[in-house]
Amino acid sequence: MGSSDEYVFVGCYTGDKGGEGDGITLLRRDPATGDLIRLGLVARTPSPSFLAQHPTLPVLYAVNELDQGSVSAFTVAPDCSLIPLAVRPTGGSDPCHLAVTADGRHLVVANYASGSVSVHPLDAEGAPGERSDLLTLTGGGPDAERQAGPHAHQVVPESNGAEVLISDLGSDRVWRSRLDPNSGRLTLPEPAVEAKPGTGPRHMLHSADGALLVVGELTGSLTWYRPAGGPTLESWGETPSSTSSGAVYPSEITMGRDGRFVYVANRGPDTVSVFSWDGEQATLVAEVPAGGVWPRHMVLLGDHLYVTNQRSHSVTVFRIDPDTGIPGIQGEPTGEPTPTCLHRWNPVVIRP
Repeated sequence: MGSSDEYVFVGCYTGDKGGEGDGITLLRRDPATGDLIRLGLVARTPSPSFLAQHPTLPVLYAVNELDQGSVSAFTVAPDCSLIPLAVRPTGGSDPCHLAVTADGRHLVVANYASGSVSVHPLDAEGAPGERSDLLTLTGGGPDAERQAGPHAHQVVPESNGAEVLISDLGSDRVWRSRLDPNSGRLTLPEPAVEAKPGTGPRHMLHSADGALLVVGELTGSLTWYRPAGGPTLESWGETPSSTSSGAVYPSEITMGRDGRFVYVANRGPDTVSVFSWDGEQATLVAEVPAGGVWPRHMVLLGDHLYVTNQRSHSVTVFRIDPDTGIPGIQGEPTGEPTPTCLHRWNPVVIRP
């Protein structure tokens, strides 16, 4: 493997969730051109719909988005082949997101259907143990079909502390909890964000200037919040995530390296929206076709944006204009069965 090459793991839906994938696949990325080459299947595992990695060990984690959810861990060999390490039940249904705490000691998992967050201690090799906690959220929202109960959609551990943010599509909340690193247990959650009823918070990100940006899957909105002196963040603004007049279900949000532009993937119109960001306001500057159907996830790598098109079985490559922030499609999409997540493997963290 060339020293200049980069590698990207791809998660997917397999047959148990109506998908056509077989497990985790591997792409090789040319950092200069942004081009992708599909190298094939590296782990056969059911519906690994989201991926994460350990901060200091060569270990990749995947949710298995099943009715009886689980997480799978793999040791990543120097050639990026995957060696099974452990599989653990999450105690919840349809886990859809996971993350490792900054200290590398715990794995936290969002169980969507059951509205819970499981915690798994990690051993010296990065293998997850039996869960140390299962925090079940409460509440619902006005959408009778989608918000009858809580639906944990994303877990974001603090980069330098014990706090964990949990987006809950069901209750229109972003919850704040604290993880005790010794017991592996979460405190009872408190609302960090109380979104407008029916918003359906899905994914979120922190800007470098301290704002929390949240996409609402049910309202097709982008909202940003800031501290206001109390425990709950205050809304500073909101804008539609798409100009489409039809149904819009935003999926992923990401931000450029310099913090000037925010990108939102929109399922329904199948677009990527570009917003300029000045710390106070997100202003739409462009909305471009995603190059496929049902853009579920996307990542920014260097000067390129990569989008997974879940229903058209492809990954689109965009080159970002450095001045305008607007992505332009580059070449033909890379074929990939029912892709749901991209994760750039970061080999610099691997210790000899």
